[in-house]
Amino acid sequence: MTLRRILFGMAALAVGVLIGLPTVRYVQSSGVQESVERSVGPAPATSASVETVQIGADGPPPASSTEVPDLVDISRQSVSVAREVEPAVVYVEVELGAGFGRGATEAGSGVIISPAGYVVTNAHVVARSNEALVYLPSDKREFRAEVVGRDPTTDTAVLRMLEVGVGDDEPLPVASLGDSDALEVGEFVLTIGSPFRLTNTVTSGIVSALGRGGVGAISDEFAIEDFIQTDAAINPGSSGGALVNLRGEVVGVVTAIASENGVSAGYGFAIPMNLARVVIEDLIRFGEVRRGYLGVEVFPMTRADARESGMSGVRGVLVNRVISNGPADRAGVRQGDILLEVGGRLVNEPNQFQSRLAQAHPGDDVALTVWRDGEQRALQARLSDPNDPSLEDWFASTPTATELPQGPVEVGPTEEIARSEAPDWGVRFRDLTRTERRQFESGAYIESIEPGSAAELDGLPRGTVVVEVENRPVTTAEEAQAALERQARRDRPALVRVRRPDGRTAFYDLASPFVE
Repeated sequence: MTLRRILFGMAALAVGVLIGLPTVRYVQSSGVQESVERSVGPAPATSASVETVQIGADGPPPASSTEVPDLVDISRQSVSVAREVEPAVVYVEVELGAGFGRGATEAGSGVIISPAGYVVTNAHVVARSNEALVYLPSDKREFRAEVVGRDPTTDTAVLRMLEVGVGDDEPLPVASLGDSDALEVGEFVLTIGSPFRLTNTVTSGIVSALGRGGVGAISDEFAIEDFIQTDAAINPGSSGGALVNLRGEVVGVVTAIASENGVSAGYGFAIPMNLARVVIEDLIRFGEVRRGYLGVEVFPMTRADARESGMSGVRGVLVNRVISNGPADRAGVRQGDILLEVGGRLVNEPNQFQSRLAQAHPGDDVALTVWRDGEQRALQARLSDPNDPSLEDWFASTPTATELPQGPVEVGPTEEIARSEAPDWGVRFRDLTRTERRQFESGAYIESIEPGSAAELDGLPRGTVVVEVENRPVTTAEEAQAALERQARRDRPALVRVRRPDGRTAFYDLASPFVE
Protein backbone atom coordinates (compact mmCIF):
# COMPACT_ATOMS: atom_id res chain seq x y z
CA MET A 1 0.00 0.00 0.00
CA THR A 2 1.47 3.34 -0.99
CA LEU A 3 1.87 6.27 1.37
CA ARG A 4 -0.66 8.24 -0.70
CA ARG A 5 -3.35 5.55 -0.18
CA ILE A 6 -2.61 5.38 3.54
CA LEU A 7 -3.04 9.15 3.90
CA PHE A 8 -6.30 9.08 1.90
CA GLY A 9 -7.70 6.28 4.09
CA MET A 10 -6.84 8.18 7.29
CA ALA A 11 -8.55 11.31 5.94
CA ALA A 12 -11.71 9.37 5.07
CA LEU A 13 -11.77 7.84 8.58
CA ALA A 14 -11.41 11.28 10.16
CA VAL A 15 -14.32 12.65 8.11
CA GLY A 16 -16.46 9.67 9.13
CA VAL A 17 -15.74 10.30 12.82
CA LEU A 18 -16.50 14.02 12.51
CA ILE A 19 -19.79 13.34 10.73
CA GLY A 20 -20.78 10.54 13.10
CA LEU A 21 -20.18 12.33 16.39
CA PRO A 22 -22.99 14.94 16.19
CA THR A 23 -25.43 12.25 15.11
CA VAL A 24 -24.57 10.11 18.13
CA ARG A 25 -24.79 13.12 20.44
CA TYR A 26 -28.30 13.99 19.19
CA VAL A 27 -29.96 10.60 19.15
CA GLN A 28 -28.20 8.48 21.79
CA SER A 29 -28.58 8.53 25.56
CA SER A 30 -26.22 10.52 27.81
CA GLY A 31 -24.34 7.36 28.78
CA VAL A 32 -23.45 6.55 25.18
CA GLN A 33 -22.47 10.15 24.58
CA GLU A 34 -20.03 10.08 27.52
CA SER A 35 -18.41 6.86 26.31
CA VAL A 36 -17.88 8.39 22.87
CA GLU A 37 -16.36 11.50 24.40
CA ARG A 38 -13.98 9.38 26.50
CA SER A 39 -12.92 7.45 23.43
CA VAL A 40 -11.94 10.55 21.49
CA GLY A 41 -10.66 12.62 24.36
CA PRO A 42 -11.94 15.90 25.88
CA ALA A 43 -13.39 18.45 23.51
CA PRO A 44 -11.29 21.52 22.79
CA ALA A 45 -12.22 24.59 24.83
CA THR A 46 -13.01 26.51 21.64
CA SER A 47 -15.48 23.97 20.15
CA ALA A 48 -18.96 25.26 19.32
CA SER A 49 -21.79 24.18 21.62
CA VAL A 50 -24.46 21.89 20.17
CA GLU A 51 -28.02 23.07 20.75
CA THR A 52 -30.40 20.33 21.87
CA VAL A 53 -33.70 20.55 19.98
CA GLN A 54 -36.79 18.62 21.07
CA ILE A 55 -38.33 16.66 18.23
CA GLY A 56 -41.96 15.63 18.76
CA ALA A 57 -44.32 16.19 21.68
CA ASP A 58 -43.68 15.09 25.28
CA GLY A 59 -45.52 12.16 26.79
CA PRO A 60 -47.43 9.30 25.24
CA PRO A 61 -49.33 9.80 21.96
CA PRO A 62 -52.88 11.19 22.38
CA ALA A 63 -54.54 7.91 21.42
CA SER A 64 -52.32 5.66 23.56
CA SER A 65 -55.01 5.27 26.22
CA THR A 66 -57.57 4.09 23.65
CA GLU A 67 -57.90 0.36 23.37
CA VAL A 68 -57.01 -0.82 19.88
CA PRO A 69 -59.88 -2.97 18.58
CA ASP A 70 -59.35 -6.29 16.91
CA LEU A 71 -59.55 -5.97 13.10
CA VAL A 72 -61.68 -9.08 13.01
CA ASP A 73 -64.21 -7.34 15.28
CA ILE A 74 -64.28 -4.30 12.98
CA SER A 75 -64.79 -6.57 9.98
CA ARG A 76 -67.66 -8.40 11.69
CA GLN A 77 -69.28 -5.08 12.61
CA SER A 78 -69.00 -3.86 9.01
CA VAL A 79 -70.61 -7.09 7.79
CA SER A 80 -73.43 -6.68 10.31
CA VAL A 81 -74.05 -3.04 9.36
CA ALA A 82 -74.05 -3.79 5.63
CA ARG A 83 -76.51 -6.67 6.16
CA GLU A 84 -78.89 -4.48 8.19
CA VAL A 85 -78.80 -1.30 6.06
CA GLU A 86 -78.46 -2.72 2.55
CA PRO A 87 -82.15 -3.72 2.14
CA ALA A 88 -83.25 -0.08 2.64
CA VAL A 89 -80.96 1.25 -0.12
CA VAL A 90 -82.65 1.24 -3.53
CA TYR A 91 -81.79 1.62 -7.19
CA VAL A 92 -83.49 4.62 -8.85
CA GLU A 93 -83.96 4.82 -12.61
CA VAL A 94 -85.41 7.73 -14.57
CA GLU A 95 -86.57 7.60 -18.19
CA LEU A 96 -85.25 10.63 -20.01
CA GLY A 97 -87.91 10.81 -22.72
CA ALA A 98 -87.88 12.77 -25.98
CA GLY A 99 -84.60 14.29 -27.04
CA PHE A 100 -82.43 11.63 -25.40
CA GLY A 101 -83.16 8.65 -27.64
CA ARG A 102 -85.69 5.86 -27.27
CA GLY A 103 -85.35 4.02 -23.97
CA ALA A 104 -82.60 6.32 -22.65
CA THR A 105 -82.40 6.30 -18.86
CA GLU A 106 -80.17 7.57 -16.10
CA ALA A 107 -79.76 5.95 -12.74
CA GLY A 108 -78.82 6.66 -9.17
CA SER A 109 -79.48 5.44 -5.67
CA GLY A 110 -81.89 6.22 -2.85
CA VAL A 111 -82.66 5.37 0.78
CA ILE A 112 -86.08 4.30 2.11
CA ILE A 113 -86.81 6.58 5.07
CA SER A 114 -90.45 5.77 5.86
CA PRO A 115 -92.75 2.71 5.93
CA ALA A 116 -95.13 4.82 3.83
CA GLY A 117 -92.72 4.49 0.90
CA TYR A 118 -90.79 7.78 0.99
CA VAL A 119 -87.28 7.67 -0.48
CA VAL A 120 -84.54 10.30 -0.22
CA THR A 121 -82.22 10.77 -3.18
CA ASN A 122 -80.36 13.61 -4.91
CA ALA A 123 -82.22 16.34 -6.78
CA HIS A 124 -79.91 15.90 -9.77
CA VAL A 125 -80.86 12.21 -10.04
CA VAL A 126 -84.51 13.13 -10.78
CA ALA A 127 -83.95 16.57 -12.30
CA ARG A 128 -85.33 15.57 -15.73
CA SER A 129 -88.49 13.77 -14.69
CA ASN A 130 -91.28 13.79 -12.14
CA GLU A 131 -91.48 10.01 -12.14
CA ALA A 132 -89.01 7.22 -11.45
CA LEU A 133 -88.70 3.47 -11.11
CA VAL A 134 -87.54 2.28 -7.67
CA TYR A 135 -86.03 -1.18 -7.45
CA LEU A 136 -85.26 -2.99 -4.18
CA PRO A 137 -82.24 -5.22 -4.92
CA SER A 138 -82.65 -7.11 -1.63
CA ASP A 139 -86.00 -8.68 -2.53
CA LYS A 140 -86.34 -7.72 -6.22
CA ARG A 141 -89.51 -5.66 -5.79
CA GLU A 142 -90.19 -2.73 -8.13
CA PHE A 143 -92.33 0.33 -7.56
CA ARG A 144 -93.30 3.27 -9.67
CA ALA A 145 -92.57 6.49 -7.79
CA GLU A 146 -93.44 10.16 -8.05
CA VAL A 147 -91.24 13.13 -7.15
CA VAL A 148 -92.68 14.77 -4.03
CA GLY A 149 -90.28 17.70 -4.12
CA ARG A 150 -86.75 18.88 -4.83
CA ASP A 151 -84.37 21.28 -3.08
CA PRO A 152 -81.63 22.31 -5.54
CA THR A 153 -79.78 24.31 -2.85
CA THR A 154 -78.88 21.09 -1.00
CA ASP A 155 -79.27 18.68 -3.97
CA THR A 156 -81.94 16.75 -2.07
CA ALA A 157 -85.15 15.21 -3.41
CA VAL A 158 -87.90 13.01 -1.99
CA LEU A 159 -89.77 10.30 -3.92
CA ARG A 160 -92.93 8.45 -2.90
CA MET A 161 -93.31 4.87 -4.04
CA LEU A 162 -96.83 4.17 -5.31
CA GLU A 163 -99.02 1.20 -4.36
CA VAL A 164 -97.01 0.46 -1.23
CA GLY A 165 -98.85 -2.06 0.95
CA VAL A 166 -101.15 -3.21 -1.83
CA GLY A 167 -101.81 -6.95 -1.70
CA ASP A 168 -99.77 -9.18 0.55
CA ASP A 169 -96.51 -7.24 0.24
CA GLU A 170 -94.32 -7.45 3.29
CA PRO A 171 -93.41 -4.18 5.04
CA LEU A 172 -90.71 -2.03 3.48
CA PRO A 173 -87.22 -2.03 5.00
CA VAL A 174 -86.59 1.40 6.52
CA ALA A 175 -83.18 2.89 7.34
CA SER A 176 -82.29 4.28 10.77
CA LEU A 177 -81.19 7.91 10.56
CA GLY A 178 -78.28 9.09 12.72
CA ASP A 179 -76.92 12.34 14.14
CA SER A 180 -74.39 13.70 11.62
CA ASP A 181 -73.20 16.30 14.16
CA ALA A 182 -71.80 13.42 16.22
CA LEU A 183 -69.45 12.33 13.42
CA GLU A 184 -65.72 12.78 13.91
CA VAL A 185 -62.86 12.97 11.42
CA GLY A 186 -61.21 9.56 11.20
CA GLU A 187 -64.39 7.62 11.98
CA PHE A 188 -65.04 4.49 9.92
CA VAL A 189 -67.98 4.69 7.50
CA LEU A 190 -69.57 2.65 4.72
CA THR A 191 -71.31 3.77 1.54
CA ILE A 192 -74.08 1.70 -0.03
CA GLY A 193 -75.49 2.36 -3.48
CA SER A 194 -75.53 1.44 -7.16
CA PRO A 195 -72.38 2.82 -8.83
CA PHE A 196 -72.32 2.07 -12.57
CA ARG A 197 -75.75 0.41 -11.99
CA LEU A 198 -74.06 -2.24 -9.84
CA THR A 199 -76.74 -2.58 -7.17
CA ASN A 200 -76.01 -3.38 -3.52
CA THR A 201 -72.42 -2.16 -3.74
CA VAL A 202 -70.78 -1.52 -0.36
CA THR A 203 -67.54 0.45 0.01
CA SER A 204 -65.67 1.49 3.14
CA GLY A 205 -63.47 4.32 4.29
CA ILE A 206 -63.24 7.03 6.92
CA VAL A 207 -64.61 10.51 7.45
CA SER A 208 -61.89 12.61 5.81
CA ALA A 209 -63.28 16.05 6.73
CA LEU A 210 -66.41 17.73 8.06
CA GLY A 211 -68.09 20.96 7.00
CA ARG A 212 -66.45 20.89 3.58
CA GLY A 213 -67.60 23.81 1.41
CA GLY A 214 -66.53 25.51 -1.78
CA VAL A 215 -66.57 22.22 -3.69
CA GLY A 216 -68.84 23.51 -6.46
CA ALA A 217 -70.78 20.25 -6.52
CA ILE A 218 -74.17 21.97 -6.34
CA SER A 219 -74.96 24.16 -9.34
CA ASP A 220 -77.39 26.53 -7.67
CA GLU A 221 -77.02 30.26 -6.96
CA PHE A 222 -77.89 29.71 -3.28
CA ALA A 223 -76.08 26.39 -2.85
CA ILE A 224 -75.56 25.15 0.69
CA GLU A 225 -72.39 23.07 0.75
CA ASP A 226 -71.58 21.68 4.19
CA PHE A 227 -70.45 18.24 3.13
CA ILE A 228 -69.09 15.22 4.93
CA GLN A 229 -65.97 14.24 2.98
CA THR A 230 -64.99 10.57 2.78
CA ASP A 231 -62.43 8.43 0.99
CA ALA A 232 -64.89 5.55 0.61
CA ALA A 233 -65.21 4.84 -3.11
CA ILE A 234 -68.05 6.83 -4.73
CA ASN A 235 -68.76 6.69 -8.46
CA PRO A 236 -71.47 7.68 -10.96
CA GLY A 237 -74.67 5.99 -9.82
CA SER A 238 -73.75 6.25 -6.12
CA SER A 239 -75.62 9.57 -5.93
CA GLY A 240 -78.48 9.43 -3.46
CA GLY A 241 -77.02 6.42 -1.66
CA ALA A 242 -76.30 6.02 2.04
CA LEU A 243 -73.29 7.06 4.10
CA VAL A 244 -73.47 4.82 7.17
CA ASN A 245 -71.62 4.76 10.50
CA LEU A 246 -70.63 1.56 12.29
CA ARG A 247 -73.77 1.72 14.43
CA GLY A 248 -75.83 1.13 11.30
CA GLU A 249 -77.20 4.68 11.10
CA VAL A 250 -77.44 6.63 7.86
CA VAL A 251 -75.53 9.84 8.63
CA GLY A 252 -75.35 11.27 5.12
CA VAL A 253 -76.76 11.18 1.59
CA VAL A 254 -74.01 10.55 -0.97
CA THR A 255 -74.02 13.31 -3.57
CA ALA A 256 -70.74 13.98 -5.43
CA ILE A 257 -67.08 13.24 -6.05
CA ALA A 258 -64.08 15.38 -6.85
CA SER A 259 -62.31 13.75 -9.78
CA GLU A 260 -60.55 14.69 -13.01
CA ASN A 261 -61.87 11.68 -14.94
CA GLY A 262 -65.33 11.15 -13.44
CA VAL A 263 -64.48 8.12 -11.29
CA SER A 264 -63.47 7.79 -7.67
CA ALA A 265 -60.19 9.42 -6.69
CA GLY A 266 -60.79 9.14 -2.94
CA TYR A 267 -62.65 12.42 -2.54
CA GLY A 268 -66.38 11.87 -2.05
CA PHE A 269 -69.02 14.09 -0.46
CA ALA A 270 -72.29 13.48 1.34
CA ILE A 271 -75.04 15.79 2.60
CA PRO A 272 -75.14 15.64 6.43
CA MET A 273 -78.28 13.85 7.63
CA ASN A 274 -79.16 16.61 10.11
CA LEU A 275 -79.47 19.04 7.19
CA ALA A 276 -81.12 16.50 4.90
CA ARG A 277 -83.68 15.56 7.56
CA VAL A 278 -85.06 19.13 7.76
CA VAL A 279 -85.25 19.31 3.96
CA ILE A 280 -86.99 15.91 3.79
CA GLU A 281 -89.60 16.88 6.38
CA ASP A 282 -90.38 20.15 4.56
CA LEU A 283 -90.66 18.48 1.17
CA ILE A 284 -93.03 15.84 2.51
CA ARG A 285 -95.13 18.38 4.41
CA PHE A 286 -95.16 21.34 2.04
CA GLY A 287 -93.69 20.13 -1.25
CA GLU A 288 -91.02 22.82 -0.85
CA VAL A 289 -88.42 23.94 1.67
CA ARG A 290 -89.37 26.84 3.93
CA ARG A 291 -86.29 28.47 5.38
CA GLY A 292 -85.88 31.22 7.92
CA TYR A 293 -83.72 34.23 7.05
CA LEU A 294 -81.55 36.29 9.40
CA GLY A 295 -80.70 39.18 7.08
CA VAL A 296 -76.90 39.33 7.27
CA GLU A 297 -73.95 38.79 4.95
CA VAL A 298 -70.91 37.10 6.45
CA PHE A 299 -67.28 36.62 5.43
CA PRO A 300 -64.64 34.13 6.56
CA MET A 301 -62.48 35.35 9.44
CA THR A 302 -58.79 36.02 8.86
CA ARG A 303 -55.94 36.50 11.32
CA ALA A 304 -56.04 40.20 10.50
CA ASP A 305 -59.76 40.32 11.35
CA ALA A 306 -59.10 38.55 14.66
CA ARG A 307 -56.27 40.92 15.52
CA GLU A 308 -58.37 43.97 14.66
CA SER A 309 -61.21 42.63 16.84
CA GLY A 310 -59.01 41.84 19.83
CA MET A 311 -59.56 38.08 19.65
CA SER A 312 -56.92 35.61 20.82
CA GLY A 313 -57.59 33.20 17.94
CA VAL A 314 -59.37 32.98 14.60
CA ARG A 315 -62.98 31.99 15.29
CA GLY A 316 -66.45 32.64 13.91
CA VAL A 317 -67.51 34.55 10.81
CA LEU A 318 -67.36 38.30 10.17
CA VAL A 319 -70.67 40.14 9.79
CA ASN A 320 -70.07 42.31 6.75
CA ARG A 321 -73.60 43.63 6.27
CA VAL A 322 -76.76 43.82 8.36
CA ILE A 323 -80.04 44.42 6.51
CA SER A 324 -81.86 47.42 7.91
CA ASN A 325 -84.88 46.41 9.99
CA GLY A 326 -84.27 42.72 9.23
CA PRO A 327 -84.25 39.98 11.91
CA ALA A 328 -80.56 40.42 12.73
CA ASP A 329 -80.91 44.21 12.92
CA ARG A 330 -83.89 43.89 15.26
CA ALA A 331 -81.90 41.44 17.42
CA GLY A 332 -79.05 43.95 17.82
CA VAL A 333 -76.47 42.43 15.44
CA ARG A 334 -74.09 45.07 14.05
CA GLN A 335 -71.79 45.26 11.06
CA GLY A 336 -68.31 44.22 12.19
CA ASP A 337 -69.57 41.76 14.83
CA ILE A 338 -67.98 38.32 14.89
CA LEU A 339 -70.71 35.69 14.85
CA LEU A 340 -69.50 32.75 16.96
CA GLU A 341 -72.56 30.54 17.46
CA VAL A 342 -75.97 29.97 15.90
CA GLY A 343 -78.46 27.99 17.93
CA GLY A 344 -75.75 26.98 20.39
CA ARG A 345 -73.52 25.48 17.68
CA LEU A 346 -70.18 26.90 16.58
CA VAL A 347 -69.84 28.51 13.15
CA ASN A 348 -66.32 29.02 11.82
CA GLU A 349 -67.01 29.24 8.09
CA PRO A 350 -69.75 30.92 6.01
CA ASN A 351 -70.99 27.53 4.74
CA GLN A 352 -71.39 26.32 8.34
CA PHE A 353 -73.39 29.46 9.08
CA GLN A 354 -75.60 28.71 6.06
CA SER A 355 -76.10 25.12 7.12
CA ARG A 356 -77.04 26.05 10.69
CA LEU A 357 -79.64 28.56 9.49
CA ALA A 358 -80.95 26.15 6.84
CA GLN A 359 -82.11 23.87 9.64
CA ALA A 360 -84.46 26.56 11.05
CA HIS A 361 -87.81 27.87 9.84
CA PRO A 362 -89.52 31.26 9.60
CA GLY A 363 -90.71 32.29 13.05
CA ASP A 364 -88.09 30.24 14.90
CA ASP A 365 -86.21 32.00 17.69
CA VAL A 366 -82.48 31.44 17.26
CA ALA A 367 -79.84 32.13 19.91
CA LEU A 368 -76.80 34.03 18.59
CA THR A 369 -73.42 34.55 20.23
CA VAL A 370 -71.37 37.45 18.89
CA TRP A 371 -67.98 39.00 19.71
CA ARG A 372 -68.01 42.77 20.03
CA ASP A 373 -65.75 45.28 21.80
CA GLY A 374 -63.58 42.57 23.30
CA GLU A 375 -66.34 40.42 24.80
CA GLN A 376 -68.99 37.83 23.93
CA ARG A 377 -72.62 38.87 23.83
CA ALA A 378 -75.77 36.75 23.70
CA LEU A 379 -78.57 37.83 21.34
CA GLN A 380 -81.90 36.35 20.27
CA ALA A 381 -83.26 36.66 16.72
CA ARG A 382 -86.62 35.62 15.30
CA LEU A 383 -86.18 34.45 11.72
CA SER A 384 -88.43 35.73 8.95
CA ASP A 385 -89.35 34.44 5.50
CA PRO A 386 -88.37 35.88 2.09
CA ASN A 387 -91.60 37.90 1.99
CA ASP A 388 -90.36 40.14 4.81
CA PRO A 389 -90.29 43.62 3.14
CA SER A 390 -86.75 44.31 4.37
CA LEU A 391 -85.48 41.08 2.82
CA GLU A 392 -87.32 41.67 -0.44
CA ASP A 393 -85.39 44.92 -0.82
CA TRP A 394 -82.18 43.09 0.07
CA PHE A 395 -82.71 40.37 -2.55
CA ALA A 396 -83.52 43.02 -5.15
CA SER A 397 -80.47 45.15 -4.28
CA THR A 398 -77.90 42.37 -4.08
CA PRO A 399 -75.55 42.98 -7.02
CA THR A 400 -74.75 40.20 -9.41
CA ALA A 401 -71.36 39.73 -10.99
CA THR A 402 -72.53 41.40 -14.20
CA GLU A 403 -73.67 44.49 -12.28
CA LEU A 404 -70.31 45.18 -10.67
CA PRO A 405 -68.07 47.88 -12.19
CA GLN A 406 -65.75 46.51 -14.84
CA GLY A 407 -62.53 48.22 -15.97
CA PRO A 408 -61.62 51.89 -15.42
CA VAL A 409 -64.26 54.31 -14.14
CA GLU A 410 -65.05 57.32 -16.30
CA VAL A 411 -64.12 60.74 -14.96
CA GLY A 412 -66.30 63.79 -15.65
CA PRO A 413 -64.81 66.52 -17.89
CA THR A 414 -64.54 69.04 -15.04
CA GLU A 415 -63.21 66.65 -12.41
CA GLU A 416 -59.60 66.73 -11.25
CA ILE A 417 -58.55 63.44 -9.67
CA ALA A 418 -55.61 63.60 -7.25
CA ARG A 419 -53.17 60.70 -7.18
CA SER A 420 -50.58 59.61 -4.63
CA GLU A 421 -48.08 56.78 -4.62
CA ALA A 422 -46.59 54.74 -1.76
CA PRO A 423 -43.45 53.46 -3.51
CA ASP A 424 -42.15 51.41 -0.57
CA TRP A 425 -45.33 49.31 -0.71
CA GLY A 426 -45.76 49.41 -4.50
CA VAL A 427 -49.25 50.99 -4.48
CA ARG A 428 -50.69 53.92 -6.40
CA PHE A 429 -53.89 55.54 -5.12
CA ARG A 430 -56.30 58.05 -6.56
CA ASP A 431 -59.22 59.96 -5.10
CA LEU A 432 -62.74 58.74 -5.77
CA THR A 433 -64.77 60.12 -8.66
CA ARG A 434 -68.22 61.62 -8.04
CA THR A 435 -69.82 58.36 -9.18
CA GLU A 436 -67.60 56.34 -6.84
CA ARG A 437 -68.31 58.65 -3.92
CA ARG A 438 -72.01 57.86 -4.28
CA GLN A 439 -71.12 54.18 -4.04
CA PHE A 440 -68.27 54.20 -1.49
CA GLU A 441 -68.76 57.59 0.25
CA SER A 442 -65.02 58.02 0.97
CA GLY A 443 -61.67 56.30 0.71
CA ALA A 444 -58.70 55.92 -1.65
CA TYR A 445 -59.07 53.89 -4.84
CA ILE A 446 -56.23 51.40 -5.49
CA GLU A 447 -55.35 52.20 -9.08
CA SER A 448 -52.35 49.93 -9.52
CA ILE A 449 -50.16 47.42 -7.68
CA GLU A 450 -46.53 47.03 -8.70
CA PRO A 451 -45.62 43.42 -9.57
CA GLY A 452 -43.45 41.82 -6.90
CA SER A 453 -44.15 44.60 -4.39
CA ALA A 454 -44.97 44.13 -0.72
CA ALA A 455 -48.62 44.92 -1.44
CA GLU A 456 -48.86 42.30 -4.18
CA LEU A 457 -47.11 39.65 -2.07
CA ASP A 458 -49.70 40.14 0.69
CA GLY A 459 -52.64 40.02 -1.74
CA LEU A 460 -53.87 43.63 -1.64
CA PRO A 461 -56.33 43.77 -4.58
CA ARG A 462 -56.33 46.41 -7.29
CA GLY A 463 -59.71 48.02 -7.97
CA THR A 464 -60.79 48.20 -4.32
CA VAL A 465 -61.07 51.21 -2.02
CA VAL A 466 -58.95 51.64 1.12
CA VAL A 467 -61.15 52.99 3.93
CA GLU A 468 -58.88 52.42 6.96
CA VAL A 469 -55.18 51.97 7.73
CA GLU A 470 -54.32 50.78 11.24
CA ASN A 471 -57.93 51.42 12.35
CA ARG A 472 -57.78 55.08 11.27
CA PRO A 473 -60.19 56.30 8.57
CA VAL A 474 -58.80 57.16 5.14
CA THR A 475 -60.75 59.57 2.93
CA THR A 476 -58.29 60.54 0.15
CA ALA A 477 -55.38 59.14 -1.83
CA GLU A 478 -52.98 61.46 0.02
CA GLU A 479 -54.16 60.19 3.40
CA ALA A 480 -53.73 56.56 2.33
CA GLN A 481 -50.22 57.26 1.04
CA ALA A 482 -49.24 59.13 4.23
CA ALA A 483 -50.59 56.37 6.48
CA LEU A 484 -48.65 53.65 4.67
CA GLU A 485 -45.45 55.69 4.51
CA ARG A 486 -45.72 56.35 8.26
CA GLN A 487 -45.78 52.59 8.87
CA ALA A 488 -42.88 52.07 6.46
CA ARG A 489 -40.68 54.65 8.26
CA ARG A 490 -41.31 52.75 11.50
CA ASP A 491 -40.61 49.43 9.76
CA ARG A 492 -43.99 48.17 10.93
CA PRO A 493 -46.77 46.14 9.26
CA ALA A 494 -49.97 47.85 8.17
CA LEU A 495 -53.51 46.59 8.77
CA VAL A 496 -55.53 47.81 5.76
CA ARG A 497 -59.31 47.68 5.44
CA VAL A 498 -60.70 47.82 1.91
CA ARG A 499 -64.19 47.95 0.45
CA ARG A 500 -64.90 45.93 -2.68
CA PRO A 501 -67.15 47.01 -5.60
CA ASP A 502 -69.97 44.81 -4.28
CA GLY A 503 -69.93 46.69 -0.97
CA ARG A 504 -68.21 44.02 1.08
CA THR A 505 -65.17 44.78 3.23
CA ALA A 506 -62.01 42.81 3.92
CA PHE A 507 -58.83 43.24 5.95
CA TYR A 508 -55.26 42.78 4.66
CA ASP A 509 -52.32 42.52 7.05
CA LEU A 510 -49.39 43.89 5.02
CA ALA A 511 -45.93 42.99 6.27
CA SER A 512 -43.33 45.75 6.45
CA PRO A 513 -41.89 46.34 2.96
CA PHE A 514 -38.40 46.04 4.43
CA VAL A 515 -38.87 42.51 5.77
CA GLU A 516 -36.59 40.11 3.94
